[in-house]
Parts: sequence; C-alpha cells; structure tokens
Amino acid sequence: MEPTTLTTGRLLLRPLESSDVDAVLAACQDPEIPRWTTVPSPYTRAHAVDFVEQVSPHGWRDDTFYNFGVFTQESGTLVSSMGLVRLAQLAAPGRQAELGYWTAKEQRGRGYTAEAGRAVCDWAFRSLGVERLEWVAEAGNVGSRAVALSIGFVMEGTVRAKIVQDGTRRDAWSGALLPSDWGRESATAYLPYDAGQPSA
Repeated sequence: MEPTTLTTGRLLLRPLESSDVDAVLAACQDPEIPRWTTVPSPYTRAHAVDFVEQVSPHGWRDDTFYNFGVFTQESGTLVSSMGLVRLAQLAAPGRQAELGYWTAKEQRGRGYTAEAGRAVCDWAFRSLGVERLEWVAEAGNVGSRAVALSIGFVMEGTVRAKIVQDGTRRDAWSGALLPSDWGRESATAYLPYDAGQPSA
C-alpha cells in the first residue's frame, strides 16, 4: 500500500522518516516500552535505524504492517508509534487487523494516543474495509487498556498464555472494535450471540 498521512485536531500521523531516528531512540529508552511491547531492550541506535528505515517502510510496501509516527502539529514532537499489525486477515472474508501502539513517556496523559487511535481506526474502517479491529496487551497493562477503552474498544476477556515476553508465556487482555460500535455499517452482516435464543 502507498503510505498514508492522517491528521486530527492536534496531531499529524505520517510514515516515519530518517530524521525521526533520534526521537524514536530517545522514546524507547523508557523501560516501560520494552516492558509491555516487543521493542528490544536495551534499545540501541541500530534498532531505531532499522525500525524507521527498514521495518516500517517495508511494512507499507509488503502490506504486513501499516505504521505511523504520531507527532504534535504545534511543535512536531514525537508522541507515539502506532499502526495496524497482523494484516494477514485483512483481505476478505477476514477483514481483520490489530491496533498496536507505544507512547513516549513525556506525552502520556494528554489524550494524544486515543486521539491518534481513533483516526487510525476510522481510516481502517473507511479506507481498508476492516470489519473487526482487535487490541491485545499483556494483562496488567492498564495504560494501554485505558487508551483502548477511550477509543471505543469493547473488552472481551483475558486470553491465557497469549504473549511471550522474556521467554515466559503471559496472559493477555483483549478487546475489539466493530464498525457497529461507531454506528457504521459493515459489508458482512453480524449476528451477535443471544443466550436467550432457542437452539436450532
């Protein structure tokens, strides 16, 4: 896919560029980011260069990972890295993807990540035809969960042994956002389970 740029009231979401390496490197020194994500630790400049100049652009080109750098419109400060991952089921009939993100320590608590997340989800529904967006985080990641809830994700439960972190399987929280959660139509009809409905 051709890389895309999105805007919100306060933010610019665009593909990362070589000039962003230092900002990505600085953000990923926060131990909370590798604690809860797949970001390597310790995080070196080589990691930042690879992510910005190889992983992210190749993801767009190969339709495997649509990643945005999220920046403030006012100052151009890096807020977060956010994107759609697990795109293998993006084609019909799956039409699913997962929203993933991390946020720079200094930018947390301002509503930026949820604002950016709503823009990415809107783009996924409107332009990509996604019919189910998933969010998954290690159980206990209350910050990520708060962002997902603010975006509109509905929590679906705890998935046992879903995530491998530091060589250990850990439980994950999961949630989903459907077009209908935002009052939108979906190309595929959705029949929710009704526990009170008689069996066929």
